[in-house]
Amino acid sequence: MIGQTPRVRLALIANPRSGTAPAPERLEALLGADGAQVSCTPIEQIADGDGGDLEARALRALQRAGTPDRIVVAGGDGSIGPAALCAAQLSVPLAVIAVGTANDFARTKQLPLDDIEAACALARDPLARARHAELGMAGERPFVNAAAAGLSVAAAHAAKPHKPRLGPLAYVVGAIKAGVTAKPLRCAVACDGEPCYEGPAWQVVIGVTGAFGAGSEIGATSTDDAKLDVAVVPAGSRAGLIRRAYGMRTGQLTEQSDVTHERAAAIDVEVAGHPAFNVDGETCRCEPARFRLHAKGFDVVTPS
Repeated sequence: MIGQTPRVRLALIANPRSGTAPAPERLEALLGADGAQVSCTPIEQIADGDGGDLEARALRALQRAGTPDRIVVAGGDGSIGPAALCAAQLSVPLAVIAVGTANDFARTKQLPLDDIEAACALARDPLARARHAELGMAGERPFVNAAAAGLSVAAAHAAKPHKPRLGPLAYVVGAIKAGVTAKPLRCAVACDGEPCYEGPAWQVVIGVTGAFGAGSEIGATSTDDAKLDVAVVPAGSRAGLIRRAYGMRTGQLTEQSDVTHERAAAIDVEVAGHPAFNVDGETCRCEPARFRLHAKGFDVVTPS
């Protein structure tokens, strides 16, 4: 009808295992409240731990009900990257319903937190605006916040069993345990082919938004410069980790004089023993550990 707002077609990617995620059926009902057409795809059909052939598999799953006007992801930070890659490839905006434990991306982009109804209302609003966001690639695995080796991996592993009970505080517990037990890693970092660090380090962080661990961030990142940031925390005393933790909680880690901070279009990391990386809260291996930005990036639906 003339003057009637068209019905928006939403492709929901739901991760019911995320921290506070409701049942997909409830999300479908909330998203369809104003007449939107909603199709639901489980996160398992979009991403897996290896990221192998993610794009082709994801696009097939999402297009079964026809190309959507918008993709909606309901999950934690680890679910957003794969959904963002799908949105980039389909050239449609991505709406985020933050139901994870840390929700760092939603916090950084000032999206609704702890309010599923408000998040769903924004996601289904056909007039909601979308802003461009950069998308990192850890090999073939997409990420929106940060990928890190070293203490972050040990902290994520230690925090995992505490998430259901403590929520975001689980990351504090994990960080304390990691600081007491973890050992430095030996690494070499190159930015756009030029060596920038070699030696023992507590942590190497490659950042898009630079946020990780329920409010922590490396600081000084720029999310529209077509470059990734890397921060390398050199090995030192365990007592000195208190200063590092304060720097991350205040977003000033890169301002510490002995922290190596560079920006580059491509960042290569070699780590002795090929340890795992923490990529947006998900532990995985990146072999080779080559980081870059997706050429297109994606558009994220934001409040006006």
